[in-house]
Amino acid sequence: MSQETPATRVTRVRHELRRRQLQVLRIEQLSPHVRAITFGGAEIAGFVSASFDDHVKLILPGGDGEPVMRDYTPRHFDAQRGELTIEFALHGDGPAARWAARAVPGDTATIGGPRGSFVVPTDYAWHLFAGDLSALPAMARRLEELPAGSRAFVLAQVAEADRRELPTLAQLKLQWVDDEAGLLAAARALALPPGEGYAWAGGEARSMAALRDILVNDKGVSRHASRISAYWKHGAIGHHEDLA
Repeated sequence: MSQETPATRVTRVRHELRRRQLQVLRIEQLSPHVRAITFGGAEIAGFVSASFDDHVKLILPGGDGEPVMRDYTPRHFDAQRGELTIEFALHGDGPAARWAARAVPGDTATIGGPRGSFVVPTDYAWHLFAGDLSALPAMARRLEELPAGSRAFVLAQVAEADRRELPTLAQLKLQWVDDEAGLLAAARALALPPGEGYAWAGGEARSMAALRDILVNDKGVSRHASRISAYWKHGAIGHHEDLA
């Protein structure tokens, strides 16, 4: 079932909600604090990820008997090979980060979702992506999807050790920054081109709220042509919130 939201060209698609028991097939260390884990197995059949900012839930057993759930972006899905790759940021001492740091081929994990997708057309005049390390998988996936002739702007708050190439056919203007202040300053200084564009951002809640105000109030980006999400929040556990 699909439905077009009024005043926007973004289409929302709902998926059958399923939990899948998958096996770790292989692991790649992309940078000091990012690990790509590829999953597979018979239950991967029927998996769908229609948008670059979809999220699935990694479901792990908790110490008190209750499951622990954390949201992650499907970085890549190969339907022919039956392989799903998720990039894990190895920061802090949370259960998901600990699991990812210790995972080896043959381990199993439960993956739930995605529940749905917001499918964003690729033919906007320009695309803006901003966020921190938690948003890098979604940004990298979208850049790979953009066709030649697209214009893309990326503001990425990522420590130097974790910066890497972001392949794309789009005409890309990429700016790395070191911290939240740098991200917001870069957003304020950015001169967006004319034409209908789309802005996407993900990261820490306070930072994303400030970024939303800059893009919508200062830059005039339409709320119907933007999606800004708080992927995490200082002092909170398992936080995920759509801000715009």
